[in-house]
Amino acid sequence: MAHLTKPTTYDIKDSNIALLGSDASGSGSHQLEKHVREAAGDKEKAWANAGTAAGLQIWRIEKFHVVDWPKDKLGSFYDGDSYIVLHTYKKTPDAESFSYDLHFWLGENTSQDEAGTAAYKTVELDDHLHGAPVQYREVQGFESPLFLSYFPHFVCLHGGVDTGFHHVSAPPPLDLHKLYIIKLSKHGAKVSLVVREVAATAASIVEGDVYILDKGTHVWQYNTKTSLGKEKFKAAEFAQSLVSPRQGHCDVQVFDEGGSGSGAFLAEFGADAAVVPAHAPKASGAPPKLFRLSDASGQVTFAPVDPPSRAALSSADAFLLDHASDPTHPAIYVWLGRDASLTEKRLAPQYAQRYLYEKQAGGDAAAHHHGVATSIVKMREGDESEAFLHALAA
Repeated sequence: MAHLTKPTTYDIKDSNIALLGSDASGSGSHQLEKHVREAAGDKEKAWANAGTAAGLQIWRIEKFHVVDWPKDKLGSFYDGDSYIVLHTYKKTPDAESFSYDLHFWLGENTSQDEAGTAAYKTVELDDHLHGAPVQYREVQGFESPLFLSYFPHFVCLHGGVDTGFHHVSAPPPLDLHKLYIIKLSKHGAKVSLVVREVAATAASIVEGDVYILDKGTHVWQYNTKTSLGKEKFKAAEFAQSLVSPRQGHCDVQVFDEGGSGSGAFLAEFGADAAVVPAHAPKASGAPPKLFRLSDASGQVTFAPVDPPSRAALSSADAFLLDHASDPTHPAIYVWLGRDASLTEKRLAPQYAQRYLYEKQAGGDAAAHHHGVATSIVKMREGDESEAFLHALAA
């Protein structure tokens, strides 16, 4: 297969997505908006049935187009792509209208055009649903527990539309050497299996996790000493999902760290390969911080509001709640009052992104390790998420 030239990769660490549709967007953003509008013919057909029934809808960005993601690939994402995910539900069985959680997900190797298009089209879908959705920006490796809870199995693989890689239909090559890390994510009563393809090197083997090494004709599972029983069980299920389509031409072996034969697994990564000690998580739990957003001066400002409370929220303004230090639901929340300015409503997520950059640049000691990749959650007055209300009440 010929290798396709990959457009410029979007780098979350030093780039910013301009959320389009305002005079505040730069010339590059206007050029992207022009391409997106041309691709959709100024009317996005993908939104025709969006949010009309309870359930999950997923679209991938392909060359400025919004393309339905196949139902049989639910939970499978590629790190070279950007996606839009809409969860439609009713808050109570007898609710008269639907509620929505709207996410755009950015793979670590997605292009700038794909990331910008995903951001733009998410705003467009939000408008199509009359601003009702709670909107989330998700970055690969730092997904919110809510996002992961949609999928019994969340699998993130190398590849993407710009690499020409869509799916594997042929038998795997004999020299296949893919390494997967297995983790669990919990959101309320839901537990999801999270599988990420990682570099097949010794540095990837860290204590506390379970790994699957796919060698084509052999699939090896490696359980580190402090890995969880549920993770081991889920890893075994994933290993079987790899083996089953190979119709007896592949076997599974399980190794426990320190147990018989475990050295053979580590030897695949070099003669001196060893399990890497895990870094102790930094202490967190700092209280949330509330700021009033204003762009009245032509520049966005963040005015502290103390103490943070629901009573401090005003329908005339937009607010930012920094709860990035929360160990369970790290996030930056943007709340839009009913009478907030149009610019604030359109650009609030971009302002939140700017806040994260300024926070990181300032060396904030309380900053969560997610940094600029922390989930950004936007909501309007009256459609608050439970996590936001809980954080504000904390």
